Amino acid sequence: MEVHIDQTKWYQRIWAAFIFFTRLPFWRVYQPPKECYKTVVEHWPLTGWLTGGAMAATLWFGAMLVPYPIAVIAAILVRLLLMGALHEDGLADFMDGFGGGGTDRQRILDIMKDSRIGTYGVLGLIVYEMLLFTTLFSLPPQMAALAILAADPYSKMVASQLIIMMPYARSEEDAKSKTVYRKIQPSAGVSLAIQGMLPMVGFLYLTGLSWQYIIFLPGLVLYFLYLFIWHRLRGYTGDCCGAVCLLVELTVYLVVACLVTHPGA
Repeated sequence: MEVHIDQTKWYQRIWAAFIFFTRLPFWRVYQPPKECYKTVVEHWPLTGWLTGGAMAATLWFGAMLVPYPIAVIAAILVRLLLMGALHEDGLADFMDGFGGGGTDRQRILDIMKDSRIGTYGVLGLIVYEMLLFTTLFSLPPQMAALAILAADPYSKMVASQLIIMMPYARSEEDAKSKTVYRKIQPSAGVSLAIQGMLPMVGFLYLTGLSWQYIIFLPGLVLYFLYLFIWHRLRGYTGDCCGAVCLLVELTVYLVVACLVTHPGA
């Protein structure tokens, strides 16, 4: 049996993750080997430290300068610009594929690969952005900013479990990015857990909110989405990962908003 030995360096893999998951011109400074792009999910939560930090800072400091609703919209816009709406595109394709493809596996995959957006995708994005804005707006600025710092890396860590739980649904040649993520090894899994859980632990410590709900309910959302995706596709795609990431993150904000609004629950 052929054993693949990873010849890439840790800093090259991290650099590839930031190039892949953001629209900042990191590639102008350094271009890592192509092989590194197969490992980007292993450092996906780490990119959330950047995008979540920028979004949280915009909301927090923006609320000191402009009306709070404008600060929330500006924070959402900053992330869209930083990531090029990468995960939002995945959510739209996910909604179109599973909404319009019925139970036909190949039709779902074909719809998700189509660059055009359909009714399900439009409605999905509208509902998602409305819920995101309303949930963040319902929280005090400091609480909302801390929640963003925790939820962004955490949701990426949770969504990365799809790659552990199921195979890729397409061939590498048919992948939209022409890259298939490699299977996550135990050491990479530990690194993922640290990247995703460290900000969450800090958030729970600072806020004193019930960790059971904040940890359990997003995990439950992942589980049901996993069952849904597995039933239809018997595998994941990049669009599925992006959609699950956004939905898990939204769940964190919804749970935090409920706990803040009803502290005795």
